[in-house]
Amino acid sequence: MIRVQEQDFDLGDELRGMSDGNHGIGGLCSFVGLVRDMAGDANIGAMTLEHYPGMTERALEEIEAEAHDRWPLEATLIIHRYGRLEPGDQIVLVAAASAHREASFEACHYLIDFLKTRAPFWKLEDTPDGPKWVDARASDDAAVARWGKVDNTQ
Repeated sequence: MIRVQEQDFDLGDELRGMSDGNHGIGGLCSFVGLVRDMAGDANIGAMTLEHYPGMTERALEEIEAEAHDRWPLEATLIIHRYGRLEPGDQIVLVAAASAHREASFEACHYLIDFLKTRAPFWKLEDTPDGPKWVDARASDDAAVARWGKVDNTQ
């Protein structure tokens, strides 16, 4: 399931919603991204996230489908917020559920790695020197490279 939304989410409610009634789930792994108050040496007062509606959801759906092709998953969830967020606010929730823990851990890690590099979101940080767009990071590209090519022919 994919949701791109302005409003916050309740982590417990979201995870319960994934697993309620599905007793085939033996492991549910989640990652929650939060707004930091620092970026390098700069203080961050807030962050504004923008996205391209329609394109963003399609990119997230492709990433989610690739994870389902790669691992035996019972359920996945990606929630990404947009708009103005303050330090400590939740930005993203990625979760993966499977019969076995290893698949849920790996799929969760895969989902967030690819979300960081392929989902069309733009981040504008409020710094003491004025607003600053966040550039892509080489470390995010390196994280994706470790997964290799997804084989969708299986």
